Amino acid sequence: MSSRLVGVGVGPGDPELVTVKGVNALRAADVVVVPVMDTGERGRAEATVLHYVPAEKVVRVVFALNERTDRARREAAWDAAGETVAELLRRHGSVAFATIGDPNVYSTFTYLAQTITELVPGVVVETVPGITAMQDLAARSGAVLTEGTEPLTLVPVTAGSAVLKEALAGPGTVVAYKFGRQAAEVAEVLRETGRIGDAVWGSALGLPEESVRPAAELDGEPLPYLSTLIAPPRRDGGRGGKL
Repeated sequence: MSSRLVGVGVGPGDPELVTVKGVNALRAADVVVVPVMDTGERGRAEATVLHYVPAEKVVRVVFALNERTDRARREAAWDAAGETVAELLRRHGSVAFATIGDPNVYSTFTYLAQTITELVPGVVVETVPGITAMQDLAARSGAVLTEGTEPLTLVPVTAGSAVLKEALAGPGTVVAYKFGRQAAEVAEVLRETGRIGDAVWGSALGLPEESVRPAAELDGEPLPYLSTLIAPPRRDGGRGGKL
């Protein structure tokens, strides 16, 4: 029988935002892998998983989660993590990998799955969708992500502020991920494009240190790395004006 690797989205941090299907997948797996940085502190995925499965079922695997400059170090970390999970799959029928947000949206699971399919022939890879940070921030802030025919553009600011500026110059809502370290640049781009008035940002959603504030209050100080921004378009047409 083929071994099974399931990427489970566990949401942005609030344990109540894990879907019923996600909880069932975590509990059905023989072991649950959670990614941790090499510094070893407990991450959001692990903290969320521990609300639903016992600690003895959880395996912590080190990933170079924030490594962008040293490709050799990043690749070595992915290889080592892949070998660890491959060995778990050889010993167990099913392994779940818990990832914040959704496993198909800027997730470490993507790279792990690519590695595992090479290391474990015949492995079945599945995903369980999770609530994303932009959905949670929209709910907590009252921001509407899309109306009518508006497009929705998701941009990781790690790609550079020029990419964000191009998106903001277009129509529809723009969501920016991972912009905390470039908060000053993001605020400047929002002002240049006339988008700062209705924009909101949030970090640590669903956690005790949660912060949800208007983007106009950005003062140039760095924010947490996993900060999220929603910049809606101007909507002047009244109810149904975007249909």
